[in-house]
Amino acid sequence: MATTERKPLLLDFEKPLAELANRIDQIRQLAEENGVDVSGEIRKLEARAMQLREEIFSTLSPSQRLQVARHPRRPSTLDYIQAISDEWMELHGDRCGGDDPALVGGVGRLSGQPVVMLGHQKGRDTKDNIARNFGMPYPGGYRKAMRLMEHANKFSMPILTFIDTPGAWSGVEAEHQGQGEAIAYNLREMFCLDVPIICTVIGEGGSGGALGIGVGDRLLMFEHSVYTVATPEACAAILWKDAGKAPQAAVALKIISHDLKKLGIIDQILPEPTGGAHSDPLKAATTLKQVLMENLDELNRLTGPERRQLRYEKFRKIGVFTEVAH
Repeated sequence: MATTERKPLLLDFEKPLAELANRIDQIRQLAEENGVDVSGEIRKLEARAMQLREEIFSTLSPSQRLQVARHPRRPSTLDYIQAISDEWMELHGDRCGGDDPALVGGVGRLSGQPVVMLGHQKGRDTKDNIARNFGMPYPGGYRKAMRLMEHANKFSMPILTFIDTPGAWSGVEAEHQGQGEAIAYNLREMFCLDVPIICTVIGEGGSGGALGIGVGDRLLMFEHSVYTVATPEACAAILWKDAGKAPQAAVALKIISHDLKKLGIIDQILPEPTGGAHSDPLKAATTLKQVLMENLDELNRLTGPERRQLRYEKFRKIGVFTEVAH
């Protein structure tokens, strides 16, 4: 059965790479048609393409990193779960009458160890995104997540959460269902759980929607992911009444992994394949699994009370600063 390769979805700053790739293809095609050996020239151009890709992705601005984090083909929660787990069974329902497809979770095994894994789930195309509400959970999604985490705590299974949402759904219906209460309840209860909790920002970590499953012993973050109190577009609209100033807001908000590591918000940055996680999802998943196992090995050596105390101290330090007199 014939298969067709999907065309890459190019971001604006990737256009020079596409032009160079087209040039390489044209030279290769002409050489084949005319029986000319240009392998040496092609190797030079391919090396130049690799160098250019590394240069571009090592100097991305915050707004460009946001584009990478929002890339439609960036690996999702379910992609990572299926790639890193030995076994996986999705569980549904919040036990209050609904099942939110924007937040998925279940039980599985990671290198033989039973774990509970859950996270935000975006869609791959417009139809899927509508079904998943673009990865923006309703209150029921956070209640489902808490139900799964309580299950994990009862049976002494570590909790792995994957953050990838523009924010919790802010519609009127969500407010009627108690969106604020659902997120606040999760924040409080996650501090009380005895089992290890590792949270990983795999794409876009936005506002309270991210925090609702973001209280853990370790907060990891992929290199080109973002984590922010509000989207740069929302911040620009609020501060300057102009969403067009989103790039300026992205710089001011300190949304990228390296800034957040310096501020002590996140614990570890996970390197991505050159070109972003979507360019080599299996390599990104291998990195994720290795780092998760390393952190689980450390956390499993602690007792429940020790983990709770360290978790509390970790979040108490966030936002602490020192004024130096001049």
